[in-house]
Order: sequence, then C-alpha cells, then structure tokens
Amino acid sequence: MPPNDPKTKKPLDIVVKFALSVFVGSFALIWGGMYLSRPDRSIPPYTVGAQSGHLVVTDVPRGTTDDEVESLVKRFRKVGHQTHDFARMKIYPTTPGDPGGSYKQIMIYVFDDHGWTDPEVLAKYLAGDAAVAKDYERAMRGYYRLLDQEEDGGLGPMPQSGQVSSETRVLFKGRVTDPLPVEAEPERGIAISPL
Repeated sequence: MPPNDPKTKKPLDIVVKFALSVFVGSFALIWGGMYLSRPDRSIPPYTVGAQSGHLVVTDVPRGTTDDEVESLVKRFRKVGHQTHDFARMKIYPTTPGDPGGSYKQIMIYVFDDHGWTDPEVLAKYLAGDAAVAKDYERAMRGYYRLLDQEEDGGLGPMPQSGQVSSETRVLFKGRVTDPLPVEAEPERGIAISPL
C-alpha cells in the first residue's frame, strides 16, 4: 500500500461536480433572466389606469419631469409609426374588429396623479361633468392622439376643437407616414451587465 502523499489532490466526486454545475448554472439563469427582462429606462415607468373605447388614461409617478413625459409621448409616436400596435405598451385594442387595425384611433392622456386615471373619474369626464372636465384637463401632463393616419402629441392639456391653450406645448403634428425625425439616443440607465 503506497503512503498518502499530502501533495496529491483527490479528484472531485461526480456528485460534487454535479452540485457545483447546478449552483453555477442557476446563477447564470437568474442573471440572464434579469438581463432580458430589465425595464426600459429610456421612458418613465407608467401604468394604464383606465380605458374607454379609444381613450386611454395613463399615469406616471409624481415628480416625473416634462422631459420624461416628452420621452413617453415620443415613444407612443414611435409605436404609431413603426407597428401601429400598442399592445406592447400595455394598451388593449381601441378599435377591435376594425379592418383598418386594432389601434386605428387612440387618444392617450398622461397624468402624474393616479386619482385622475380611476375608471369612475374617466366616466364622469366622458359624461361631460363640467366640474370634473375642467380639473381633468388642467391635471393632464401630456397626450398622444392618433386618428387613422393623423397624429399629434404634446405636453399639457390636449387641444380642444383646434384651440391650443397657453399651458400646452405641441411636440409634433402630422401623418404617421411622415418620416420620424432623427433624435439622439436617450441616455440608458445603469446596466447590470459587467460586459
């Protein structure tokens, strides 16, 4: 029987090798899943509060800057130009069954107060409640409107009957067939990837 040499290493048992590979593999899967499902940081986080027909009301967190609301409105514009499919933006079809598409007409209002996106408040606004309508439009942070091929978007309340209020800043107005302007890429958030 040969003497035990303290400098000689024993090979790892097959069970230990398997356990280590499962351990490392699970971390690789977790990291990969986190990387692939990371949020889009080029627009502010938003939720769809209510939807009635082609009218959709969304809210962003309080303290969202005008630049961030502008980036969200421009993202809606980009979707309108490229795919005309707002499902990826968490919006149900606004014109279901229409041969022209599921999102042929859409109006999106952006608020920074969740109370304005409540379905009951939206119903009062649509019913024409004057007290609600005035405050509703004043609380609006931004809007995007697509009517067939015509679109417009801006910050502040949506223009009514072609009248633009002093609180509204129109960002764009035109047709979805017009080319999108080339803009600088928005700054990305902190990446979790070390590469």
